[in-house]
Amino acid sequence: MQTPPGSAEAPLAGRRAQAARNNEVILEAARAVFLDDPKAPIAAVAERAGVGISALYRRYAGKEDLLRQLCHDGLRRYVAEAETALAEPDDWAAFAGFLARVVDADVHSLTVHLAGTFTPTEEMGRDAVRASELAAALFDRARASGRLRSDVVVQDLGLLLEACAAVRVPDPERTRQLRRRQLAVLLAGLSAAPGVGPLPGPAPAAGEFDWRWRRRE
Repeated sequence: MQTPPGSAEAPLAGRRAQAARNNEVILEAARAVFLDDPKAPIAAVAERAGVGISALYRRYAGKEDLLRQLCHDGLRRYVAEAETALAEPDDWAAFAGFLARVVDADVHSLTVHLAGTFTPTEEMGRDAVRASELAAALFDRARASGRLRSDVVVQDLGLLLEACAAVRVPDPERTRQLRRRQLAVLLAGLSAAPGVGPLPGPAPAAGEFDWRWRRRE
């Protein structure tokens, strides 16, 4: 009997889908484990994910590969959210919406926790440059709207995101609510308003926090 067209590939597609689901389970477990303790062994990830260590090693050669994947995923999410925001016609809404989505995605927690724990790839370097360019474009648009105070610099965004990422309680939904509240307070502080005194200086400089990405042993 002749095999119907495409039917031979269906099981392979199913295996690919299952592999993708298994990989996501591993990555979710890794995010939780390494946010708690960046020095945790890779075996702790396998245990939390409910998979054997051999299954994990089939996907990642070692802990550094897994850390790099997590951080690069976060960087890609940052870039995607920034690109989405640039399509928003309202300059301030684009800026505020971008920050809210990045805070909700918890991108910065991984960045801060994992910086210096692996060697970045050239592709990550290119994506980091792209992320900086997009953030600067959104920042410039917010400033052009007249709603951003004049003494804020684009490097202040990193400090804002770190402040939000530092908010964490056991309940994920409550964490999200508190981070949104923190973001609203910080955005109010960035907003131009009559009679507000200047920010204490000096402002953070370009590259001032790059030291964190130097490899730590």
